[in-house]
Order: sequence, then C-alpha cells, then structure tokens
Amino acid sequence: MNLDIFKNETLNIKADLAILVARVVCGYAFILHGWGKIQDPFHWMGPDSSVPAIFQFLAALSEFGGGIAWVIGLLTRLASFGIVCTMIVAAYFHSVILGDSFINLTGGRSYELAGVFFTISLVFLTVGAGRFSLDQKIFGSKSK
Repeated sequence: MNLDIFKNETLNIKADLAILVARVVCGYAFILHGWGKIQDPFHWMGPDSSVPAIFQFLAALSEFGGGIAWVIGLLTRLASFGIVCTMIVAAYFHSVILGDSFINLTGGRSYELAGVFFTISLVFLTVGAGRFSLDQKIFGSKSK
C-alpha cells in the first residue's frame, strides 16, 4: 500500500508554523462544530430531515473527528477530504436550497463560513499538515 498521500509537502519553517496555527485553530473550531452532531451522529438534523442517516454520520465524523485530526496533525489529508466534501454540501445547502447569501451583514444565515472552511481544508488537502505534525513523524515529507 502506497502511503505517499499522507506525506507532507516540503515547505519552509514559516509556512509550516502558519499551517500549524491554522490547523490548531480551525481544528478546534471543527471539534466544537461537530461536538453536538457526534452526540447523535445519525439523527443530528432532527426527525424530519430528508438527509439520510449515513450522510449525517459522515458529516458529524468529518467535523468532530476531522477537527481532532487537524489539531494533532494525523491523517490530515484524509480528514481534509471529509471536511472538503462536508463544506461543499453545506455551501450548496445554504446557497441553493435555503437561498442564503454568501455574507449576511445582519447576522443571519449565510454560506460564508462553509466557504472559508472549504478553502482552508483544500489547503491542508493539498500540502498536508506540515513538519509540526504526527503525519510528519510517521510518513515524512515528499522529496522535491
């Protein structure tokens, strides 16, 4: 089995420090976002939801488990893939189904947060967790 997908891109130390800070802050945010969902992972959207239970579970796992993975930097690309998928669905749901705007200046619903988290997870999916991670200890970096 080829585990190169879990190797980090080789970056300079400043970029790795920035990725570490982003991973910890955004990972913590996802732990908090996913905490309520993981309490009832197959039914967190309520009994009247048309979203199948398996997709509710995958979203709860992606947010809560993905947040933990980001904080510790373990299987970061896999976690990021789950979060990318979850944020695409969240943005679609808010923009197309609910008709929310990208930013709601009055504090109401929007898909801004899903768009920001999608972008951040795309970065982690692309470059990995950086040198300050368990991914680095276990899998190493890609050669230039």
